[in-house]
Amino acid sequence: MPLGFLALAIVLLLVGGALAALLAAATTLPVASLLADSYLRHVIGFTLWQAALSTALSVGLAIPVARAFARQSRFPGRDWLLRLFLLPMVTPVIVAVFGIVAVYGTAGWVNSLLAAFGLAPQSHLYGLPGILIAHVFFNLPLAVRLLLGAWDAVPGETWRLAAQLGMRPGVIFRVIEWPMLRERLPGAALIVFLLCFMSFAAVLGLGGGPAATTLEVAMYQALRFDFDLDRAVALALLQVLFCATIALFARRLAVALPAAGGQGRPIERDDRDRLSARLGDGACILLACVVLLPPLVAVLIDGLTGPVVGAVSDPALGAAMLRSLGIGLAAGLLATMLALGLGQLMRRLRRMPGLAWAAAAVELAGMATVVISPLVLGTGFFLLLRGASGTAPVALAAIATINGLMALPYVLRILAPAVLAAADRHDRLCAALGVAGWNRWRIVDWPTLKRSIGVALGFAAAFSAGDLGAAALFGGSEATTLPLLLFQQLGAYRVDQAAVTALLLLLTSLGLFALFERVIGGHAAD
Repeated sequence: MPLGFLALAIVLLLVGGALAALLAAATTLPVASLLADSYLRHVIGFTLWQAALSTALSVGLAIPVARAFARQSRFPGRDWLLRLFLLPMVTPVIVAVFGIVAVYGTAGWVNSLLAAFGLAPQSHLYGLPGILIAHVFFNLPLAVRLLLGAWDAVPGETWRLAAQLGMRPGVIFRVIEWPMLRERLPGAALIVFLLCFMSFAAVLGLGGGPAATTLEVAMYQALRFDFDLDRAVALALLQVLFCATIALFARRLAVALPAAGGQGRPIERDDRDRLSARLGDGACILLACVVLLPPLVAVLIDGLTGPVVGAVSDPALGAAMLRSLGIGLAAGLLATMLALGLGQLMRRLRRMPGLAWAAAAVELAGMATVVISPLVLGTGFFLLLRGASGTAPVALAAIATINGLMALPYVLRILAPAVLAAADRHDRLCAALGVAGWNRWRIVDWPTLKRSIGVALGFAAAFSAGDLGAAALFGGSEATTLPLLLFQQLGAYRVDQAAVTALLLLLTSLGLFALFERVIGGHAAD
C-alpha cells in the first residue's frame, strides 16, 4: 500500500507540476485572441479534420480485418501475422515516416512502378495524404488488436446456435457482431482519435507546410522557434480541453452489454467455409499487409544498401544510440514501476467497502497523459528546468521522465488487469497462509505477473527509445537521440545516412521489446 501511494504521489507531482508550471509561466492566456486568429482557427480545424479522417480510415478498415482474423481462425501463418501487427506499435514514428517516404515519395517505389508502366508520377505525399497514410499505418493494427478481443468474447454456443438457425453472414453481423461492436467501437475510436489528434512526428515530417499544421506542431513552433511562452501555454491548454471533452463525449457513446454466458466451448463458425467469406476475408487480410509491410521493408532494404560502414563508424551515431538505449531503459522502468504501484493500490482500494470510487480515481490519474501530449508535458518540464535544461544529464533525464509518463497509460492497461486478476485468484489463499509483503511478491505475484511485466516493460522501453516529441524540445548537441538525429538527417537531405539511422533505430526499438518480453516474460506475447 505505501508503494502504491508513493507511485500515485509521483504521478500527481510530475504531471501536476508540469501543468502548474505552464499556468504560472504565462503572464497572459491569449485564448480569446488565438481563437480570433484565422490561421489558428485553420490549425484547430485541420487538427480535428485529420484526426477524424484518420480515425474513420483506421477503425473503418480495422472492422473487416478484425472480422476476417476472427472468422478465419485456422489458416497457416495466422499467429505470425497477428504478431506482425505488433510491429507498428513499437516502431518509432520517425522511422515509419522514412519508410513511407521511401514507398510513396517522389522518388519512391510507387512512382518508380508508375514510371515503369509509362504513367506520370504522383507527388501528393506531403500534406494531408501523407499524414493519413502514417496514421493508418500505426493505428490500423492497434484498432485490429483492440477489436479482435470483441469477437473472442462471443461464446462458442452463440456461433453454434447461429449455425443451427442457418443465419447468413449479413444476419450474423446485424444480430451478433454489430451489437458487440457497439460496445467496443467508442473506446477503440477514442484511443485512435486522441493519438491522431496529438500526433507530432508524423505531422512534422509529412505535413509539408503551414496548411497542414496541427495544434501539437503549432505549440512546438511557438516554443522552439518563436519563444512565445504565452502562446505555447494557451495552445497547450486548448489541446488538453479538446482532448478531455472528446474523451468524456466518447464515454457517453459506449453501450454496455450484459455478459454472455457460456460453457467455454471452442468457437466453431459455420460461415467461415463459404467461398465468398474466404475470398473476402483473404482480401481484407491482404489489404492490411499491403498497408503495413512496404514501409518496414523499405526501411530494411534502404538501410542495408546504404553506407552502413561509414554511418556506423560515426561517433555521433554511436553516442545517439547509447542515449536512446538509456532513455528507453529508464523510461520503461519508470512506467512499469509506477503502473505496478498504481495497480496494487487499485487492488487494495477495490477490496475496501465503499472505496471503489477511489480505485477509479487512481486509474484516472494513471491515464491522465492520454489527454496530455508529450509536448504539453515537455513544455511544463522545460519551464520547471529552465535554468538547467541546457545541460545534457538534465535534458536526458527530462526526456526519459516525459516518455515514461506518456507510456504509463498503455503500461497500466497491460498490468492493472493482470494485477486485479491475480488478486482475485490468490488473495484469500495468501491471507489464510499468512503470506504477505516481499514473500508474497517473490512466491506468488512475480511468477503470475512476469509475462505481463515483460510485455509492458518491453513496450514502454521501445516506445520511449523511439519517441521524438520530448527529444525535439530538450535535445541538443550533447543530448541528441537516435530519433532526433534521424530527423536532422532527413531535414538536411542526407538520405543515405538517414536510411542507416532509421534501420538502426528500428532494430533498437524492436530489440528492446523482444529482450524484455523474452527475458522477463519467458515467451512471446500473443
